[in-house]
Amino acid sequence: MKPVFLLFNIGGQEMIIILIVVLLLFGGRKIPELMKGLGKGIREFNDAKNNVRKEIEDGMTEKDKNTSSSSSAQ
Repeated sequence: MKPVFLLFNIGGQEMIIILIVVLLLFGGRKIPELMKGLGKGIREFNDAKNNVRKEIEDGMTEKDKNTSSSSSAQ
């Protein structure tokens, strides 16, 4: 997976300008709070994604067990 800044073809100078603008808009004290909220949101998204993946895998293994037990009963 490529970093986000590579997807938009942003170079070093553009990244510095964006960081300066963010610093000016939010101030030095708000940035840690914003990053904490962003990290929490990403963590919740990844947890939900992993739960969905696990449920799908569990459903597939359960289906395989049911299929093998019904074929062996015949």
